[in-house]
Formats: sequence, C-alpha cells, structure tokens
Amino acid sequence: MSEFKGYIVRRTVYAIITLFLTITINFFIFRVMPGDPVSIMVSERILKPSVVEEVRAMFGLNLPLWQQYILYIRNLLIGYFGYSFHWKEPVINVIMERMPNTILLMGVSTILSVIIGIVLGVLAAWKRGTKVDVTILTSSLMFYSLPVFWIGMMLLMLFGYYLGIFPIAGTMSRPPPEGFFERILDLLHHMTLPTITLTLISYGEYTLLMRGTLLDVLTQDYIVTARAKGLSERRVLVKHAMRNALLPTVTAVAISLGFIVSGATLTETVFSWNGVGRLIYDAMMMRDYPVLQGAFLIISISVILANYVADIVYGILDPRIRYGGQGA
Repeated sequence: MSEFKGYIVRRTVYAIITLFLTITINFFIFRVMPGDPVSIMVSERILKPSVVEEVRAMFGLNLPLWQQYILYIRNLLIGYFGYSFHWKEPVINVIMERMPNTILLMGVSTILSVIIGIVLGVLAAWKRGTKVDVTILTSSLMFYSLPVFWIGMMLLMLFGYYLGIFPIAGTMSRPPPEGFFERILDLLHHMTLPTITLTLISYGEYTLLMRGTLLDVLTQDYIVTARAKGLSERRVLVKHAMRNALLPTVTAVAISLGFIVSGATLTETVFSWNGVGRLIYDAMMMRDYPVLQGAFLIISISVILANYVADIVYGILDPRIRYGGQGA
C-alpha cells in the first residue's frame, strides 16, 4: 500500500508540473501570434490614438510581458479567462454555452467507438487469420484512414440531401419544438450523422490497438500455463489475457476522454454543430485570441487530468507499474 501511495504522489507531482508548463506555454504562444487584438475591436482610423490606448490599458495590453503573465495567472486563479473580442462577453461564458453540445456529441461517439473497437479487436485476435479477422482489419483501416470531413459530407449528401432522413445542419430545429421530450428527440435527430461520422473514424484505433496487444499477450508464458491447466479458451481470454491487453487501451481511451471537451472542429464545422470545435474555428477566423487561449487551456487541463487518471488506473490494473515506479 505504501508503494501505491508513493506512486500516486509521484504522478500527482508530474501532473502539477505539466499543468504549470502548459499554462505558461498557453500564455506566450498567443503573445507571439501575428495581429493586433485591439485592431479587431476598434479601428484606429475612426478613434483617436488616446482612445485606442485606453482600450489597450483596459485589457492590460500596455503592460510589460512579465506583468501580463502575473495578471494572467491571477485571473486564472479566480476563474477569469478574459473577454471575447468578437462575442463581447467573458470567454468562460462563450465556451460554457457550447460545452454541453460538445460533451454530448463527443461523449456518445467516444463511448460507441471504444465499445465497438474493443469488441471487434478481441474478435479479430480470437479469429486470427480467418475471414472474420481480415474483414475487421480491412474495414477498420479503411475508415480510420478516410478524412473525417469527406465521410461527413458523404453522409450529409446521402442521408440529408438525397434521402432527406436527417437534417443537414444545426444542433436543433428553428424554431425549436415545444415540449421537453420533443426537444430531446430533435437534438438526437440532429446528432445522429455527426455521431456516426466520429464513430466510424475512431473505432479503428481501438480495434487495431486491442488486436495487436491481445495477440502479444496470448503468447506470454502465463497464458500457456493457464491453457496447460485445462482452462477453457474463453476463460483464458477473458480472465487472463484481456486484463493485461487493456492497459494500452486505457491510455488511448483516457486521451480520447480528455479531448472530449475540445470537440471535433472539422466534424462540427461540416455539420454546423454548435459546439466548442465550431467555436475554435470561428474564433480563428475572427482572430479572437482570448477565446482560443481559453479553449486551448481548458482542453489542455482536461487532457492532463485524463492522463493522470489513466496513470492511477494503470497502477491498479498492473501492480508491476507502481512497484517499478521508483526507477521510472
């Protein structure tokens, strides 16, 4: 137990250091980007130079870089992510307005991708060399390599334009339907095509990873010993092989869960889904650096937390990791 506590402390320290470095990089990277943020809000041809300087002072852009950095850290500690130049409201409000749509879309598609990928990966490894294995590998590689925007546009053209089964844009109909359940059904109706798109391009990663890892685990000595004891192939697969084969998949799933809040920029843009991914695209087009900085920071924090949780789960699933962490 003491080794496990030490392992948790080490991983916590690493996560805090990574978070601090990420916050620092997130500050400086938007200070070196081209363009003047103030010119987006005001025009120096219309306003007097003194008024433009007042705007700079209002946002702290006239301060030395080190003072801006201290102000940036102080604002983060109180939960203030800045003010949007384009939407004219606090950045946190702009992001949180889009966050539920992204979490819903990415959460459902990620869960479906993980379940489908693990099941197909286990089946492919179990049926190695058969037509089932070849079919699963071929389809997984094909969808994994296709551009996400192309799949989205093909689904839109077929099921949205020609067949008219699903809507071609938006998060909800305009005007929205009356009634709670009607709104839920309308939201799910709009979400179907982007969910299918994200699932198709994502499940192949888990399928290939699970198949490769499971095939490697099935050659280990303890698997041979389990079979020599007379255990059924199903028991060997489920009770012995899958536990260790899931370790690399845990990392992939953790990273995917961390990126849930980021949304899928291309997919949300193709389907005009009102989420964080579409917000990042719009902010880039508008050169709204505070929104981009806030969105990237939230994404970075979620990824770091997801990896931290994955490290802890690693230590629970495989005791060798936490005991060997002294020299890691």
